[in-house]
Amino acid sequence: MNRGAKSRIDREAFARLVGEAMDQLPDEFAEMAENVAIVVEDEPSPQLLDEMGLDPEEELFGSYQGVPLTERDSAYQELPDRIAIYRGPISRCCPNREEMIVEIRDTVIHELGHLFGLDDDEMPY
Repeated sequence: MNRGAKSRIDREAFARLVGEAMDQLPDEFAEMAENVAIVVEDEPSPQLLDEMGLDPEEELFGSYQGVPLTERDSAYQELPDRIAIYRGPISRCCPNREEMIVEIRDTVIHELGHLFGLDDDEMPY
């Protein structure tokens, strides 16, 4: 898909959908993610795609930046972890609002899985 294609949903509406996905998390997961900044970005940077070994044409829906809970010790004191959800790729790959809602939810859960120490091949989907 064309990286320059205009997204079908504006940033504010997209951010609301991300917030709704967070609100739907079970309480125990939401509590564990309290010190995680969840942000909406239009596109992943070319540098991030390169670091992840992805081609510039590949669509990345989200990314987790931080130290997984399973790798922390009692002395851990870092800035909050960060999850970015990318509006452009999700908008280009989802033909309608309903699919976008599902993909946003799945992406939030996937990236939270990384916070909990799961690798891509260990994710439930």
